[in-house]
Amino acid sequence: MSYRQIEYGVRDGIATVTLNRPDRMNAYTNTMRRETLDVLDRIDADDDVRVVVVTGAGRAFCAGADLGGGGGSFDKDKSQEMFAGIDDVLEDGTPRDGGGTVALRLAGCLKPVIGAFNGAAVGVGVTMTLPMDIRLASERAKFGFVFARRGIVAEAASSWFLPRLVGISQAMEWVATGRIFDAQEALEGGLVSRVYPPDELLPAAYALAGEIAANTSAVSVAAIRRLMWSGLSAPSPWDAHRADSRLMAAMGAAPDADEGVTSFLQKRPAEFPMKVSKDLPAEVPDWPVR
Repeated sequence: MSYRQIEYGVRDGIATVTLNRPDRMNAYTNTMRRETLDVLDRIDADDDVRVVVVTGAGRAFCAGADLGGGGGSFDKDKSQEMFAGIDDVLEDGTPRDGGGTVALRLAGCLKPVIGAFNGAAVGVGVTMTLPMDIRLASERAKFGFVFARRGIVAEAASSWFLPRLVGISQAMEWVATGRIFDAQEALEGGLVSRVYPPDELLPAAYALAGEIAANTSAVSVAAIRRLMWSGLSAPSPWDAHRADSRLMAAMGAAPDADEGVTSFLQKRPAEFPMKVSKDLPAEVPDWPVR
């Protein structure tokens, strides 16, 4: 698939997905949604991809939904941009919100995802990133959960993700006010983990991605990602213990564990042989479960 509203490339085990509508501050559209879903499928199927970096072209990350349709932009009977369409509905026939399809697909990705906020991330431009594993920001980045100021609700499954990431009190402050806040507040509130000068953001994201790609087992990282995220809603630590135990037994007898220990003892870089596309243990949790 050729892309019109995103750019995609892979180098040194790192995939870069760039939201690419700079003339519209990378405002979200249904085309962007479909292309993002497609590229995530490509990423999961490509064993040469170890880590994903997502950023925006130009001065913004994503300014939220494209509101070019006017007052009816969020009316499911008038707008095809905000919803997944008649081909993708919930069990009761409700069309799925488009941002939610991206967020849930990101949640299920088998590769770790790093968000690099180069500029404004507003509305769906921030909610769809909540399932990313690590979020880094430029000092120029701005954030806003502006839904209540538009007469709608926070979407993209953010009512599940945001309180788990930043706590319910911080989440409610941001969504109830709908105000725009800066990168320092995002850092202090736990939305991002680090803030950089603008010209240092992408180098820092690639350095972090490179550390993962160069030193770890792809299958181990995929399994750990699923364990961590699914564990957020486990009823008890015992559920996490069962999931950990199953995977420890499966992975402990697999080639990557042998190589990991052997390379350590031999004081050399590991060359892990297992591939996510064909060697992912059956014990890896299926998450998120519909």
